[in-house]
Amino acid sequence: MSNPTVTQSSVCYHCGDKLPAVKLNYDEKDFCCVGCQSVYQILSENNMCNYYAYNDTPGQRIKDDGHFEYLDEPTIIAQLINYKDKDNSIVTFYIPAIHCSSCIWLLEHLYKINPAIFSSRIDFLKREVTISYKHDKVSLRQVVEVLNQIGYEPLISLQDVVKEKGNSVNKQLIWKIAIAGFCMGNVMLFSFPEYFGLSALEKQFQDLFAWLNLAFCIPVTFYCAKEYFTSAYASLKQKYINLDTPLALIIAVLFIRTAISTIFNDGPGFGDTLTGLVFLLLMGKWVKQRTYHHISFDRDYRSYFPIAITTLKDNREKPVAISEIVVGDRLLIRNGELVPADAILMKGDAWLDMSFVTGEAEPQQKVLGEIVYAGGRQMGEAIELEVVKPASQSYLTGLWNKEFYKTDFKKRNFNDSIAKYFSIGVFVVAFVSTGYWLWMGDNAKAWSAFTAVVIVACPCVLALSTPFTLSAILSVFDKKGFYVKNTDAVEQLADLDTVVFDKTGTLTSTHHSEITFEGNLTPGEKLLVASLLYNSSHPLSRQVLKALNPSKIYSIAKYNEVVGKGIMGVVNGRMIYAGSKRGLPFEIAAAQDKENGGVHIMIDEVYKGCFSVEQQWREGIEPLISHLNEDYDLKVLSGDTNKDEPQLKKIFKPSTSMLFNQSPVQKLDEIKALQARNKKVMMLGDGLNDAGALKQANFGIAITDNINNFTPGCDAIMSGSSLGLLPNFIQLSKDGLTTIKISFAIATSYNLIGVYYAVQGTLYPLVAAILMPISTITIISFTSLATRYFARKNGLRS
Repeated sequence: MSNPTVTQSSVCYHCGDKLPAVKLNYDEKDFCCVGCQSVYQILSENNMCNYYAYNDTPGQRIKDDGHFEYLDEPTIIAQLINYKDKDNSIVTFYIPAIHCSSCIWLLEHLYKINPAIFSSRIDFLKREVTISYKHDKVSLRQVVEVLNQIGYEPLISLQDVVKEKGNSVNKQLIWKIAIAGFCMGNVMLFSFPEYFGLSALEKQFQDLFAWLNLAFCIPVTFYCAKEYFTSAYASLKQKYINLDTPLALIIAVLFIRTAISTIFNDGPGFGDTLTGLVFLLLMGKWVKQRTYHHISFDRDYRSYFPIAITTLKDNREKPVAISEIVVGDRLLIRNGELVPADAILMKGDAWLDMSFVTGEAEPQQKVLGEIVYAGGRQMGEAIELEVVKPASQSYLTGLWNKEFYKTDFKKRNFNDSIAKYFSIGVFVVAFVSTGYWLWMGDNAKAWSAFTAVVIVACPCVLALSTPFTLSAILSVFDKKGFYVKNTDAVEQLADLDTVVFDKTGTLTSTHHSEITFEGNLTPGEKLLVASLLYNSSHPLSRQVLKALNPSKIYSIAKYNEVVGKGIMGVVNGRMIYAGSKRGLPFEIAAAQDKENGGVHIMIDEVYKGCFSVEQQWREGIEPLISHLNEDYDLKVLSGDTNKDEPQLKKIFKPSTSMLFNQSPVQKLDEIKALQARNKKVMMLGDGLNDAGALKQANFGIAITDNINNFTPGCDAIMSGSSLGLLPNFIQLSKDGLTTIKISFAIATSYNLIGVYYAVQGTLYPLVAAILMPISTITIISFTSLATRYFARKNGLRS
């Protein structure tokens, strides 16, 4: 029960605002308003007071002016929601109040406040939260009310506020830089007499300036540098040393040393060093954020996947780039293809696999007129959709990076593996040098040595060089039609020893092939077969359909596609089968030529013949294989028959292992078997039959030409025309790691030289603070120039 009491002025336990004369008291804590007290009560009742452990007074002052009745309107809900099925909904909000680690912790624990909210993920830079909830147990309005109750009211607009706010200036960081810069300038001004040895002439001013310098150090330490302390404290609670820990320690030491020197009047202290260090660190953080925003912008808006979406205009099919889809376009989505934009189902029977969005694998049926959300994969016959929202490239990128598509074979990157030891090494050197000078009886040199060592060996260079280099490589890859998932995948690409190829659609081209038919089909039966093939996205189906060139297409019923075997369905009342010999009845398959691959046709359980497809090898495939043979173990896993084995033997080394008639499960098992022998495997497939193997491989590449076979389970998507550049891509990733290691060596040499003077106590801490950003600029310049050089060297940049 709250009791208003009159007390002296202090700050609110929740938001940190100054308390009014009449304050509220609850649980022996003071609050400025009913809103802040209510938030604390909610968190306390749900055992979530750890919110206050990460930051002091982390909350925002609550304004109880939320009116959310409009969120009960179905039309408004439909415009705000990202995804909805019979059980689940997903929505993304921009929340301006997100500002610290406590915010992240609380918003990712919303399920403790309302169990119907089963997932919430934060994008801190964009101040964006994505919430998944059970809409039959909690409404969108109630979700927003929960956020409002705990002080995180979303900014709701039917415009794309997230993109508008994503590039907004971090005002709090700007304020901190301004305050740190103001304090640093004044401290430097008051320290001029010390610099020129004039302080002894005016003793009374020396003491005054020392106290003024200490006063300026207080806001710099406790406001501007606060995040370094909270970050270090949180990491130590988790028994982990992060890159902010040594920085927090040195800021604390500088402040304590300055306070002691001022109070006991035994020297000028380190006010200039402290304020200068924090100012330079904050400037470095601002530069880093701007760099990351630039990288994010490149990846979100320039990295267009090589997917051609089939649109229908005037009853004619036309492939259109995903970036060119507009509201009102009519899309044709075949079996296995991904829906690229929110749309209305206009024709066909839609069974959608939404596992890319929700993680749940059970297909969902949609009826005519129902909305179909981007990210669903059609599991039945071809359907027609009308676009109601533009295609979102960044949304598909988000699907691609879903956590449940990661395998157990991904290793820690170079940055993660070395950062821990780097920080520990800095601490050891700093404490040893300090201990030595204390033992020698020179306290001044001990403090100076400790301060200079920690500053000059700042690990921020390491933290920035790796993502900057790898992101530059991603940019080069993008422009050459090779779309790699993220920077960690670039490191994985550089560490492989085995390359496994699928044949159809990978080694062979889906554009040009010679089609012949052995058997007997009437013109009417050809139309039936063409109508069945029309619904499939498999490369062979597309090639045979192109050869048949039907004048019209019949509707289909009971369509079914068995991956690795074939397709079937009822057309004009007749059951049609088209596919491999494995899908035929045993007695019919046994009567066929064992060497005969291609597309077998059966109508009403009567075998009609086979389309033989003589595929052409991709241009440049022989020099590609010859190049890869020098450094990698190669293997071919094909779902087709071995009719092309003699030609493959001419391209690959005679000793190359080749397995044919492989089902998707057999391909997956073969990848697992290679990994069990400690092989690091790259798998190249067409993303249809090879989805499991691509996901399992250490690095999976989906090769695509003009069909929508985007596969979130893979690590990269490659345009078929870029396959010949694969060795160049691999070499550039290796050169990128070399660049990172060289930059680390440069940074280490900087540090060793600086530490050499620092441990002797001859390197003034402020000089070390100035050298730190200079070394950062040097490293960034080096990585940028080195990446450009290696890109040109590997023929990936003009």
